[in-house]
Parts: sequence; structure tokens; C-alpha cells
Amino acid sequence: MAVPPIISQKYQEEPLSAGDLEEICALIYKRSGMVFGETKRYYIERRITDLVRQRRAQSVRDYISILRGDLGESERLINSVTVNETYFYRELHQLACLSNSILPDLIRAKDPGDRIRIWSMPCSSGEEPYSIAIWLLENWALVDAYNIEIVGTDIDTDILRRAVDGYFGERSLSKLPSDLLDRYFEPERDQQRRLIDDLRESVTFAKGNIVDRQSLAAIGRFDVIFCRNLLIYFDEAAREAAARNIHEMLYPGGYVCLGHTESMSRISETFEPVRFPDAIVYRETRHR
Repeated sequence: MAVPPIISQKYQEEPLSAGDLEEICALIYKRSGMVFGETKRYYIERRITDLVRQRRAQSVRDYISILRGDLGESERLINSVTVNETYFYRELHQLACLSNSILPDLIRAKDPGDRIRIWSMPCSSGEEPYSIAIWLLENWALVDAYNIEIVGTDIDTDILRRAVDGYFGERSLSKLPSDLLDRYFEPERDQQRRLIDDLRESVTFAKGNIVDRQSLAAIGRFDVIFCRNLLIYFDEAAREAAARNIHEMLYPGGYVCLGHTESMSRISETFEPVRFPDAIVYRETRHR
């Protein structure tokens, strides 16, 4: 049962001790693979203060005890520290690469009507997987010839609910051309727009943790994986675990698109870089 965010009058804000910070960061790492430490003290401290008050805990130590025994509270902690900065049509060159190079290569081994599965992870509030859907509708002539499935996953359950709802503000939509806004979004109150039903129904969302293979078992394997700007938050061990899981989640010859500062070649030998005209992406190597 969700706990209402009632502010405790008894809790007096206290700085995290080095031991408390280490314990909380270790729990975050175990649950998500994300690395936080002393350099992120202020970031973590503010979120812990809010959560302690919402749970009406008497102290940070009291809250840590709650965390240890309550998986739901651990989920709320993870939700509070995830970074959800995103917008539509981000890193547009990779979407161009998808329609101009990746899909034309993949369909050489497929027949019309076959499935093409695309995974957006972490999908945040849905801007990336919905961008993929819009881009393909607008820019890939064969979009109706194949059964395209787009799946978005994230570890943050709060943000997934927002993705399913499909409401977006000006900041998320700022890079979209006005004709696409008019075609795919309906005006709502408070300067928000809502994605049309057909687009919202074209993407499936699920909770998933890239460093936990078991959490991904139900969503199957993919032809293309977008995993952008996530690995930068991991240490070497978590990046290697993520790379293994990505490799297992790909069909033979499948492709991975990373953020512009990330490189799979530095993490795993099971991928090879592929230089297409629009972008450098990575292909798993079982196909050779």
C-alpha cells in the first residue's frame, strides 16, 4: 500500500554521516547498478530528507531500517534518485541511422510481415520510444510492411506511469517540428499535450533493470536496442553486467545505439562498432 507523503513534525533534518551515506549508496547500487558517493552527497541528502519525512521516520537510521525491510520503500528510493532528463527527437542522427541503415540491413534476413523488435531502455517518461515510433512513421517507407514492436523499460515505476499516460510539456516537445505536434498530439490544459491514442498504443512499457537479467526475462529479445546515457552512471562491474545482458537480449546480428559519450568497445568484446553515414552503432558478433 502506498504511503501518503505526510510531513513528520518530529524529524529534524540531519546531515548524513559517512556511514549512512555509504550504506544508502550501497543499497542503491545493489538495486540499480547506479554509483553514488561522497561527490553526490548533496543530491542524495536532499532526497533522503524528503523520504524520511514522508515515511514519518524518527531519524536517518530509522529510515535505513525501513529500507532494509521494505522492498516498496527501496523502490521509492530508486525512483527518487533516477535521472529522467529527456525530450523528443534527442540525438536525431541515431534515428536517421535507424531508418537509413540499421533497418535496411536487418530486413535483408526478414520477410514482409516479420517482426522487428526495438527496445528503448531506460525509457524514462516515454519520449525516446515514442520518438522512434513517430520517426519511423514519418521517415521509413516500409513501416507498414513489417510488424514493428517497440518496448520501453525503466527501473523507475513512477516515471513509467507517466510514460503510459502520454502527457508532455513544452520542454519535452521543444525539438519536434510544429507539423508533428499537430499530427500526433492533442492540446491539454497547463500548456501540455497528450500523445494520440494510436501512438500510445504502439509502445509497450514494463519495469526492467538492465543489471538484473531476471527482471528482463518476460520482454524477450530484440533486433535493435537503444541504451543511451545510462552506462555513464555505472561502475566497471555494472557496465560489464549490463553489456552481458544487452548481448543476451539481442537477436544474432542485432544493433545497439549508445549515448554519444559511451562506447561498447571499451566494455565488451562481444560487440563490434559499425560506422554508418549517420552514426556509429554497435552490432553483436554472434552472426559472424
